[in-house]
Amino acid sequence: MDKILIINGPNLNLLGVREPGIYGTVSMDDYLNALRLDYPGLSIEYFQSNHEGEIIDRLHDVGFDPFLRGIVLNAGAYTHTSLAIADAISAIERPVVEVHISNVHSREEIRHRSLISGVCRGVIAGFGLDSYRLGIEALLS
Repeated sequence: MDKILIINGPNLNLLGVREPGIYGTVSMDDYLNALRLDYPGLSIEYFQSNHEGEIIDRLHDVGFDPFLRGIVLNAGAYTHTSLAIADAISAIERPVVEVHISNVHSREEIRHRSLISGVCRGVIAGFGLDSYRLGIEALLS
């Protein structure tokens, strides 16, 4: 069975309660359950960390898995600050799609620049939690 890994970065463990006007009111657990129902032939794994090094370690751990179709990554604020995560993405073999729940380009200027976009297969932003589904679709096509 093919696998997809969704990785969420800092503060995304608070989805459903954090700034609902930006991030919505659905928890990631509830959304993952819905995704798994929509893709019954796909193993959708999930990892979240508030720590940069743990995200890098996870990328290294799965980045050469031949059964992994790819990684959907919402690096949160690390998107805009972490050259180390960009380097980890460059070092692995599996494709990564960068996703964002909000339209980062309509937010603070610091969020307009991504250090990881250039090493990802593509970028999806601004479609709420549906950004994750679109990321999965990009990896399956």
